[in-house]
Amino acid sequence: MEVSDMSYPEPRYTGEHGEISAWNRSADQPAELPYRSGNQVHYLATGASTDGKFGLYRWDFSAQPTGPSPHFHRTISESFFILSGTVRLYDGREWVDATAGDFHYVPEGGIHAFRNESGQEASMLILFSPGAPREEYFESMARLAGQPDSEELRAERKRIAELHDNIWL
Repeated sequence: MEVSDMSYPEPRYTGEHGEISAWNRSADQPAELPYRSGNQVHYLATGASTDGKFGLYRWDFSAQPTGPSPHFHRTISESFFILSGTVRLYDGREWVDATAGDFHYVPEGGIHAFRNESGQEASMLILFSPGAPREEYFESMARLAGQPDSEELRAERKRIAELHDNIWL
């Protein structure tokens, strides 16, 4: 797309002098969501804190292989930026080993998945746009992780996935 084909959105702030409204989250804050697997999720900027514009999360993988299977979202795009280690990213056709500095964008409807299968720790940023309430989804999945498989558990996972726009393939 040519830059000339793009335009800025309508102003959301119409004041004349700006305002003091920025906020900071220091790197030493503990993760909001530790998983049993050793993974940790840091809520850097939730949809609620950005007025629904985006959600930004740091996903720290343990060395244990983990990650969701292929799926898509109808209402949100998802972007991945690898900070450290190696994360396998699926684009609907193939798995790619992504390393520090690699970026992966998935528009609404795009089939994708991610996994850490390297046997080493890894870390990435995940950006959702617009800012959907992904925290409840992450927390629900963490609560159900490691439970013995059952028909009830599969039904609960399906219910949670549907509620949070996760369509599993």
